[in-house]
Amino acid sequence: MGGTPLVQLRHIGAGLPVPILAKCEHCNPGGSVKDRMAKAILDDAAARGLLHPGMTIVEATAGNTGVGLALVAAVRGYRLVCVLPEKMSVDKRESLRLLGAEVIVVPNAPPSAPENFRNTAARLAREHGWFAPQQFENPANPAVHEHTTGAEILAQTGGRIGAFVAGAGTGGTLTGVARALRRACPDAKIVLADPTGSALAQWIETGTLGPDGSYLVEGIGASVPPANLDRTLVHAAVSVDDADSFAMVRRLVREEGLLVGGSSGTNVAAAVTLARTMPLDGPVVTVLADGWDRYRSQAWMRGW
Repeated sequence: MGGTPLVQLRHIGAGLPVPILAKCEHCNPGGSVKDRMAKAILDDAAARGLLHPGMTIVEATAGNTGVGLALVAAVRGYRLVCVLPEKMSVDKRESLRLLGAEVIVVPNAPPSAPENFRNTAARLAREHGWFAPQQFENPANPAVHEHTTGAEILAQTGGRIGAFVAGAGTGGTLTGVARALRRACPDAKIVLADPTGSALAQWIETGTLGPDGSYLVEGIGASVPPANLDRTLVHAAVSVDDADSFAMVRRLVREEGLLVGGSSGTNVAAAVTLARTMPLDGPVVTVLADGWDRYRSQAWMRGW
């Protein structure tokens, strides 16, 4: 897991003042950026004696972390239970089941509700004594992105970066990469790409939470900031609506030959905005978080 390509988006970036470079995390074995974190958390738990073959893992996931966990669980002899909110695609549920995970789908509910997917996973862990990776709080999550994803980006760019922009689901990718870049490239701008309707952009910009809205992009955005999202490392935020995110996915597929999902569209749309509007001394780097195969049943992909 890791060692993914960094590619220049030559068509989408044509005419912009600086290049746009995309880290192809959809090329990981499980098809997403979450593979790195899933393996790192389970490695850490096993090393500390918290996890042994035969044990059950339960995790709240938008789907991609579940796939990464399922790959490791299959090899190491763990049982896996994944709790997903119902907004997540049927394709993700089926992928998890094919990998041997038990899938529990719960209503889309606010963080304060008992039936919220994170609260449900926490309750199951308590009731059954199952191991909970807790990707939203686990420090192994940003740590693996600091030491692998961030380090790879620095090596692949020769340390010349104008800005790094990415969405935040758990916050691990943005925080971890930001730590690595802020040390090596202190002038690089760190920017959150956030779906319109998420409360995170306002929180980054002002420190306050606005009303939580709805959006179709999966895996990024939140009504409450995750513990692994370090606001002190982030300079700015760019909001991207669903229509622009999905239009950018289509461009990535048709113009760049990159088969990616909705959050990748959000990230690249935000990168284009930054390249146009922010004075930068170097390329904008972003992340292609997962592949399009997990969204083939979604309404926004129909009619292509």
